[in-house]
Amino acid sequence: MVDSLNSGEERLVRRTALAMAAQSVAVSMGLLCGLGLFVATNFLVLRGGENVGAHLGLLAAYFPGYRVTFLGSVIGFAYASLIGYFTGLAIATIYNRMVSR
Repeated sequence: MVDSLNSGEERLVRRTALAMAAQSVAVSMGLLCGLGLFVATNFLVLRGGENVGAHLGLLAAYFPGYRVTFLGSVIGFAYASLIGYFTGLAIATIYNRMVSR
């Protein structure tokens, strides 16, 4: 015969099952943002043209050292990864606090 969980144990199991691993979400979000900017920059570099990445180049105002070049894509990867990491960490932390209530 299977014993049923009391309400306290059931809440604990549900809370644990719904909780996100904050570090995993943060690393995933960081890599996603970093790779997104890296790929977008290199796509524009490879496409070439007269005015390469005028809009994407505006990120230099927020990311010092970023340019629409291959080296700039590496610098942009680092910046976007950090921003994505902390954004993912904040989202997972807020989510976990809401689930625990």
